[in-house]
Amino acid sequence: MQRARLAIRLGLPLAAALAAAACGDDDARDAADVVEVADVAGEDLGGESTPDAAGDRPDGGEEDAALPDGPPDALGDASEDRPPADEVSDAADTSDVSSGIWRPAPGTRWQWQLTGTIDDSLDVEMYDIDLFEAPQAVIDGLRARGVVVICYFSAGSREEWREDAGDFPAAAVGEPLDGWPGERWLDIRSPDVRRIMQARLDRAVARRCDGVEPDNVDAYANDSGFPLIAAHQLDYNRFLAAEAHARGLSVGLKNDLEQVEDLLADFDWALNEECFQWDECDLLRPFVVAGKAVFQVEYGDAGLAGTICPRANALDFDTLIKRLDLDAWRIPCR
Repeated sequence: MQRARLAIRLGLPLAAALAAAACGDDDARDAADVVEVADVAGEDLGGESTPDAAGDRPDGGEEDAALPDGPPDALGDASEDRPPADEVSDAADTSDVSSGIWRPAPGTRWQWQLTGTIDDSLDVEMYDIDLFEAPQAVIDGLRARGVVVICYFSAGSREEWREDAGDFPAAAVGEPLDGWPGERWLDIRSPDVRRIMQARLDRAVARRCDGVEPDNVDAYANDSGFPLIAAHQLDYNRFLAAEAHARGLSVGLKNDLEQVEDLLADFDWALNEECFQWDECDLLRPFVVAGKAVFQVEYGDAGLAGTICPRANALDFDTLIKRLDLDAWRIPCR
C-alpha cells in the first residue's frame, strides 16, 4: 500500500517512533534536513500501524488482482478493452493545452514532504506537498523563486479526515483499505466521485499548484468492493490526466505499474514507491525512454543509499531515500 497515506495519517508519537526505527543512528542523518513531525490538522490518529512497515507485500500483487463477483451487467467482460459505454467518462478536451505544462525530464531535483513543518530551503526544482495541508505561504514562496509545486491528494479513496469527505455518496464508498483505518476505496465509475475530483483539481489551481500527484489509482487491482476491471481504471486515470491538463496542471502517474505502457502518453512523469524493494523497476523504463522523469522513493536509513543509488542512477531514475513518515529528511541519489 502506498506510503503517502502513512505520512498523512501519522500523529507525532508514532511518526517519531517510525523515524527512529527507519534511520537508526543519529550520526547517519543530515541534521539540516531533519524536522519534527507535526500532528496533521489536529486529528486523533490513534496509533495506527501499517502492514508495509512490517515488510508485507503491498496490495495489488497478482494474488489480489481477482475481481469481486458481481452481476454480469455491472462487471462486464474482463476481456474487453474498454468498460461499458455508460461508464466511460467524458474527459475534458485537452487538444488546446499549451506547452506551458511542466513536463520534467530525468535528472530533475525534487523533494517529497507530506508531514511536519515544510523545509522549503532545499536547492531543488520541484516540491511535492499535500494539497489540503500545505500552507499557502509555502506554496507562494516556493513558486516565487521558480520552484515547481506539485500537490498530493488521494484520487481513489475517501479519507475520512478530509474536509470534503462528506461529499462522497455512500453508494460510492467501498471496502476499507487494508491497514489504513478511516480510509475506503471509491467507485471510480461514479459521476459523483469524478465531480469531487474535478473540485480537487480546481482547488489545486486556486492554491497555485503547478501540478498534482493523484494517489491510489489502482483500485481495480485491490478488493475495492466494486466490480472494477483494468479498463475502468484506465478510463479513470485518463480522466484525471485530461482534467488536470485542461486546467494547465502537470500530472504524474503514481505506482499502477501494470498500466504504465497504456498510460505513458497521458501522464507527464511517474512517481513510484519501492520498485527496487519489489523488483518492479523495469516496468517504469518506458517513462525514461520517452524522456519523462521517474521520481522514485525507497524507504530506509542512510545506509540504503549505497545499495540503491548506483542502481537507480543506472536506470536514470530520480531516487530519494526517505523515511516512512515522509518528513523533510531525504538522501538524494543524485
